Amino acid sequence: MEFPASADVVIVGGGVMGTSIAFHLAEAGVDVVLLERGELGSGSTCKAAGGVRAQFSDEVNIKLGARSLEAFGRFGERPGQEIDLHRVGYLFLLSDPEDVAAFERGVALQNDLGVPSRMISVREARELSPLIATDGLLAAAFSPDDGHCTPESVVLGYATGARRHGARVLPHCEVLAIEVDGGDVKAVGTAHGRIETPAVVCAAGAWSAAVGDMAGVDLPVVPLRRQIVFTEPMPDLPRPVPMTIDFASTFYFHAEGRGLMIGMSDPDEQPGFKLERDDAWLPRLGEAMARRAPSLLDVGLTSGWAGLYEVTPDHNALIGEAPDVSRFFYATGFSGHGFLQGPAVGEVIRDLYLTRTPAIDVSPLNARRLDTNHPRPETNYV
Repeated sequence: MEFPASADVVIVGGGVMGTSIAFHLAEAGVDVVLLERGELGSGSTCKAAGGVRAQFSDEVNIKLGARSLEAFGRFGERPGQEIDLHRVGYLFLLSDPEDVAAFERGVALQNDLGVPSRMISVREARELSPLIATDGLLAAAFSPDDGHCTPESVVLGYATGARRHGARVLPHCEVLAIEVDGGDVKAVGTAHGRIETPAVVCAAGAWSAAVGDMAGVDLPVVPLRRQIVFTEPMPDLPRPVPMTIDFASTFYFHAEGRGLMIGMSDPDEQPGFKLERDDAWLPRLGEAMARRAPSLLDVGLTSGWAGLYEVTPDHNALIGEAPDVSRFFYATGFSGHGFLQGPAVGEVIRDLYLTRTPAIDVSPLNARRLDTNHPRPETNYV
């Protein structure tokens, strides 16, 4: 394919967010070029656990999650790709009275917005997820519409759909500069040449701060490593297995093939672009497993990987258009829930670009909230 000299809009980042935005814009007839410095999805998306949910504490996140769940449910028709969606539910295990109260408020808000989540007893939680030990649990929250799917397939579906509608998708094309003159975007410089454009969308995940700097836009996003491991096959694994999260420790698991995918945050992890695996977090993981799912200690671990969260100060996304650089849009900083919001955010950025009113008002997630010391914390993140 001949290198493009110009485009209506250039998207930086080829994960789920960038490919979703490319698909929705191209479908609307916009001339799109998407640039990804590696393979599509090779940043954070294809290292994600694949969870999809609408159980959040923030109204905007609930709406983005619910709308995305609808899109994931129809993904085989539009854009047209099998994504191995399992609607097995999300189960949050709660052992702190303050967390119970917060989830009760969250469930009430979710219900008001049409999400079928509910607070359940410890006994019902054990019935839903038989691997757990219930010592210390006070309650749980569950939504049957949530679940997990395959991130690589979502990226493939959106990228294929975007190309079908005329988008030019260029992997292995690193962005080196964004030209801005008088507050207007003029061009994007890459390792392979210059592309004239009046609009840029930053969907670069953990690398977004550097992309914003190229245009003189402050995007306070820092990378934070998270690791995942897989178990050996478990022939007696009870099915279905909901996405099960011990909220106090962030230890979680869900079925993957004939075994489980297991993850947990490491409170000692420091921000940085660290993509190598190490074993320093495993003792803490073992302690959490011993407390909440002790039978898993007898199951062997086979492999795993490290990926990057894109974290903001209030653990909430940055979505909007820069106030001082016209037509510089951004969708980043999702702090662990970007994959699951990809479909809805693609629609939102399309509408913002076309100066239409989005179905979901994301103005509370504008980056200016941090400049004015008005954070909007999302408390239901893991």
